[in-house]
Amino acid sequence: MTLKSAHYTVQSPVFIRFSDLDAMGHVNNAVYLSYFEEARIAFFKERIGLNWNWSENGILVVRNEIDYKAPIFHNDAPIAKTWCQSIGRSSLTINYELVLTRSGSEIIASTGSTVIVCYNHKENRTTAVPEEWKQKLSPSAT
Repeated sequence: MTLKSAHYTVQSPVFIRFSDLDAMGHVNNAVYLSYFEEARIAFFKERIGLNWNWSENGILVVRNEIDYKAPIFHNDAPIAKTWCQSIGRSSLTINYELVLTRSGSEIIASTGSTVIVCYNHKENRTTAVPEEWKQKLSPSAT
């Protein structure tokens, strides 16, 4: 998975807590899901705002995928790059890269993706991706 176009990518800082580290001194693999979740929130906030009715236009995570490329240490300052890879009838695939700068070079520490479905919690059913979201989250959106 590689970043195809930066024009629709949202970049957000990742804040590493001491409790994120494992016995080897690097970020524990399970913590990456939390980093991706925070990046996804920043992505949604920037692209569609957070002033929406979560009960009627909620989302559910149905799949997460992570590839680990390089360890992240406590003193690193990763940046999460997040974009919408694809939009289906009721689902979205959100992609991520966690990027580090070491010795002046950019290193991809991890890549990942999350498949989410739109869900109406009041009616307990999946729903179609709202048209507004399609326009604002589409890979071709500017």
